[in-house]
Amino acid sequence: MSRPRIVIVGAGFAGYRTARTLSRLTRHQADITLLNPTDYFLYLPLLPQVAAGILEPRRVSVSLSGTLPHVRLVLGEADGIDLDGRTVHYTGPEGEEGTLPYDRLVLAAGSVNKLLPIPGVAEHAHGFRGLPEALYLRDHVTRQVELAAAADDRAECAARCTFVVVGAGYTGTEVAAHGAMYTDAQVRKHPMRTGMRPRWMLLDVAPRVMPEMDERLSRTAERVLRQRGVDVRMGTSVKEATHDGVVLTDGTSVDTRTLVWCVGVRPDPLVESLGLPMERGRLLVDPHLQVPGRPELFACGDVAAVPDLNQPGQYTPMTAQHAWRHGKVCAHNVVASLGRGQRRAYRHRDMGFVVDLGGAKAAANPLGVPMSGPAAGAVTRGYHLAAMPGNRVRVAADWLLDAVLPRQAVQLGLVRSWSVPLESSSPEVARVPGRPEGAGRPATPGTQRSDTAPEGEQADGTTNDAAAKNEPDSEPERPRPGGEPARNQPGGEPARSQPGGEPAKSRPGGEPAKSQPGGEPAKSRPGSQPGGEPAKNQPGGERAKNQPHGERVKKGPSGSPRASGKPRRAVEAAGPRPARGGSGRPGKAQRAAGAGSAGKRPTAPSGPSRSAGPPTDPGPEPPANQPPPGPDIAPGPVRRTDGRAAEGDS
Repeated sequence: MSRPRIVIVGAGFAGYRTARTLSRLTRHQADITLLNPTDYFLYLPLLPQVAAGILEPRRVSVSLSGTLPHVRLVLGEADGIDLDGRTVHYTGPEGEEGTLPYDRLVLAAGSVNKLLPIPGVAEHAHGFRGLPEALYLRDHVTRQVELAAAADDRAECAARCTFVVVGAGYTGTEVAAHGAMYTDAQVRKHPMRTGMRPRWMLLDVAPRVMPEMDERLSRTAERVLRQRGVDVRMGTSVKEATHDGVVLTDGTSVDTRTLVWCVGVRPDPLVESLGLPMERGRLLVDPHLQVPGRPELFACGDVAAVPDLNQPGQYTPMTAQHAWRHGKVCAHNVVASLGRGQRRAYRHRDMGFVVDLGGAKAAANPLGVPMSGPAAGAVTRGYHLAAMPGNRVRVAADWLLDAVLPRQAVQLGLVRSWSVPLESSSPEVARVPGRPEGAGRPATPGTQRSDTAPEGEQADGTTNDAAAKNEPDSEPERPRPGGEPARNQPGGEPARSQPGGEPAKSRPGGEPAKSQPGGEPAKSRPGSQPGGEPAKNQPGGERAKNQPHGERVKKGPSGSPRASGKPRRAVEAAGPRPARGGSGRPGKAQRAAGAGSAGKRPTAPSGPSRSAGPPTDPGPEPPANQPPPGPDIAPGPVRRTDGRAAEGDS
């Protein structure tokens, strides 16, 4: 008899715990495969400490292959799932495609950033869901304080040392608390010429900080924040975000270069393509974490709507504590479905919450006992050490060093702004210049801003675009300051050289450019490239026709750079894919028309293939049609319209 094949999609709290428990329960009598875009499990609760310089990035990254020795790790992101054929299609990190057959499938894909219909947020804000975003925020905050310290103009200094965090939930509260301590330490060593100090603002439409938690925890956290000088504004959110600041819902304008988006998360849109019953973006399951009518399909974590047996009629919230427990119960039920043991229903007991506010400050209620001060700090860090599946000694060592040594406030420059866009369904993977198409995920309907969502919705972990999803023929519009959306932005009319519009000659799907592999060979001239005439889009040659200020490109023959078929989940280095009007949901939601055809491998795009010629050097610059980054992360000099010099990348 062949060994059963178990595939787990996602290695977050639920997926990692499922894999580890299954490896122990099956006793090497089953083939367990874990599909994940990274080779590590990220311990999200300690991510604010990475942004504040307390912990090094690898401390919160637990190796999957090192801690799951009997589990096969496959690097890639699921494109779609064929429920009838029992296969999972995925795209690897270098664009390769593959298929994983299964006898049992566990969906634990996690969650992505949640957006609200606020003009400018997608262009000027950054989320806090992955390691690349934390590394970017650390560099960005450090750079802003250094530039503010060197500035003679008080207005510029005030804008650079003002940091706005939207969302006063668990993550936003910790980011503001740790960030205030980090910037204050920098200013103590290098005071600003103007005598100003960093200013942190925490905004939320909720009536109190951390509204989903115990009220005593909220009061403790707010008291600590105000003692550190954080401007806590409840009942207030962002009305519009611009290049130089934000406009709040109370009419106040705040000059800032930093907008951190922590308003909550929504389930990964992968599950939407299955055509199965959903509950506010989450896949409905029974108390045994099994999808009704699909005995081979299980779901847990943020993508699963698990009935709360302690509160009938409700579902367990999207928290790491529940996801970790889901994984254990799910593993037992998967093994029971294979004929070993008995099924278990998911029941939970609230163990309380802990919130690390930096230093010796914390708020905790273990087993319902409210605590604050150093005692809460000790309980909080002890809980994190016990909950981490690895790196405990290294984390404890970093905490000890941080207590006795000053932090190193330096910019590493590893992550640029355009590498971590807010509109991304893969916050755990940073965009890289020159990455082949198919090496990641594009922006999806879940990360598009919905015009039907109420402004200022609380960060409760639910989707804000349910109405848009129920209308497959509607085309989401992206509201922008000033009226009509830009044509080269998602939600507006796509530019002719952008994916989704009429392809330029130098892009796949259109007529290949003469300087591209597969196009007409260049003629030989002295001083040209080996074998022919210098390419028209190269320095020294004629300006390429698809470049700014050059001649407009002609229409390509295909009309679209992507061939017909279901789109795969691929990060395009050029930026988020524009919405397609009249074609239903863009992105992952089109991967499948129903349960029987979900996730079939898409047709390869037309145009020259990667093997048609020598690969071109992508260079250090971001793609030409990438939305322009802010002045703090621009790869080169940026011209400003206000007469002030813009900062460049350090």
